[in-house]
Amino acid sequence: MVVGVRFRRAGKIYYFDPGTSPAEAEALFRPGTGVIIETIRGIEFGKVAVPPREVGGEDVVQPLKKVLRLASPEDLAIVALNQQDAERALPLCAERIRAHRLPMKLVDAEYTFDRAKLIFYFTAEGRVDFRALVRDLASIFRTRIELRQIGVRDEAKMRGGLGPCGLPVCCATWLAEFQPITIKMAKDQSLVLNPSKISGLCGRLMCCLRYEHEQYEATRETLPIVGEEILTPLGEGEVVEVGAEGRTVVARLRDGRMQVFSWDSLLEFWNSQLQ
Repeated sequence: MVVGVRFRRAGKIYYFDPGTSPAEAEALFRPGTGVIIETIRGIEFGKVAVPPREVGGEDVVQPLKKVLRLASPEDLAIVALNQQDAERALPLCAERIRAHRLPMKLVDAEYTFDRAKLIFYFTAEGRVDFRALVRDLASIFRTRIELRQIGVRDEAKMRGGLGPCGLPVCCATWLAEFQPITIKMAKDQSLVLNPSKISGLCGRLMCCLRYEHEQYEATRETLPIVGEEILTPLGEGEVVEVGAEGRTVVARLRDGRMQVFSWDSLLEFWNSQLQ
């Protein structure tokens, strides 16, 4: 029996032992409920994302840690204070980065719930020697300092924003983990390979290129390929373009005309020729 917890909105879900009977767990750990948990980073605050359920042993990272307690109003007040102090720490850290002349871009900061550690997230082109900066920050904030380098996709996930579709970016709202995206996915969907059209806020290929890729692949298996000679209701022609989404075929007829056919109409025509 486990309960799934997130530490950030749209973050990865981690499993913990609810430490109660199944009946009690179902009553206590509802989605959105705040909980206090011990992790490898220290004592943390998170929210229930997956209600109690049974999972296979292979889906759990051992040893499975227990939920310490439900978050009280006092705990929530500490969380709010930690968030405020982390925001105040950002300009101080940015100033020290400039003082040390380090090639890094500060993204975010957070305290663990018990304030045993202050974590700063940053992006950089390569490796950065920030040991002197860590010592400097530790003397300022009087706690353990951790600097964590993240990628540009993680930066977009933390900062959020609006995507090309006009909606909040998926990674910051619901997409828990990033999946590999390739230029082949854009080609299979007959998209214009213009970086400004197929890239997200992070500058990488948009995550949504993957959402319907399997459907495009399945559809393309039934459609003719570009360059193939086919028989149409208007005579023979050569396939010059295939629209997988709309299941359309553009053919160049023998007289040079370009004609659009729906795949269903072509199938119906070919079946009639066989009868």
